[in-house]
Amino acid sequence: MPSSVPTFPELLGSATSTAVHLEMRDSYAVDYEQGPFADWRTGFRHDPADRASWWRPWLDLVQETVGRSVVVRRARIVSEPVSEYTRFLHSFTFTNVAAGEQVRWLPRRQASDIALPGNDFWLIDGRLIRWNHFTGDGTSAGGEVSEDPAAAKLCADAFEAVWDRGIPHDNYKIS
Repeated sequence: MPSSVPTFPELLGSATSTAVHLEMRDSYAVDYEQGPFADWRTGFRHDPADRASWWRPWLDLVQETVGRSVVVRRARIVSEPVSEYTRFLHSFTFTNVAAGEQVRWLPRRQASDIALPGNDFWLIDGRLIRWNHFTGDGTSAGGEVSEDPAAAKLCADAFEAVWDRGIPHDNYKIS
């Protein structure tokens, strides 16, 4: 196992062919009083035509990674009806797509027979896992890396099963 958890620029910078991310929580810790989630709750929405207002360092990293011919995919398993946080995520996921990330959504009911790992993860080139640990309220509890072949296979198989059933972002409608 690698001795330290790489930063996301290091992690995606090490990818040579694929970087996949599976998200399985219906909410992650956010500030309800101020910041992007609070702004969204009061009606703010990103304007797709005003790219300068929503472009951020993460999107630069994704665009650079995709520019090196690395396929970056994200799949989200969500409960329906979706949580307020999932509505928030969905409202700006077009920015990830604009940067070159492919994104799909899978209703949780359609994932019941998929063997899933216990934590969200990034899987780089099918071999390096960055586990994302969270507390019960969705606060980050830090990351962990692993190159365990059995765990990497579990992650790869789970991701591909979710991806195959998932709905592309542009087709996933939240009512």
